[in-house]
Amino acid sequence: MKTLIVEDDFISRRILAQMLSPYGACDIAINGEEAFLAFKLALDESAPYDLICMDIMMPHMNGQDALKLVRALEKERGIPEAQGVKVFMTSAKEGPRDVVEAMDQGGATVYIVKPIGKQKLLQELRILGLID
Repeated sequence: MKTLIVEDDFISRRILAQMLSPYGACDIAINGEEAFLAFKLALDESAPYDLICMDIMMPHMNGQDALKLVRALEKERGIPEAQGVKVFMTSAKEGPRDVVEAMDQGGATVYIVKPIGKQKLLQELRILGLID
């Protein structure tokens, strides 16, 4: 599994990398702009990500805006929705408005409230068939 971790907080990046690295390569981006560039580069190199774990609240470009760009690029490249990258949006915010914006409007696959528990993360990965 190839993963892109998008998080502006060093500790959160490190924790996610520790949880996900046993299952494959993990790349890091510190904001939505870097995330979109990494995603586009991976597609251009025919080595797309299987998973993006993306924080919502980040400087320069937030996770919601980056996710919209990711989904638009997939559509532009003719990638069917079911075959698109799985995106776990992470946030300390758990209000219904935030969840709806990420899931329904943004195209997130899963919404996880911080702090992220390892069991919850692995459970979602298993449900999606990304790990055994």
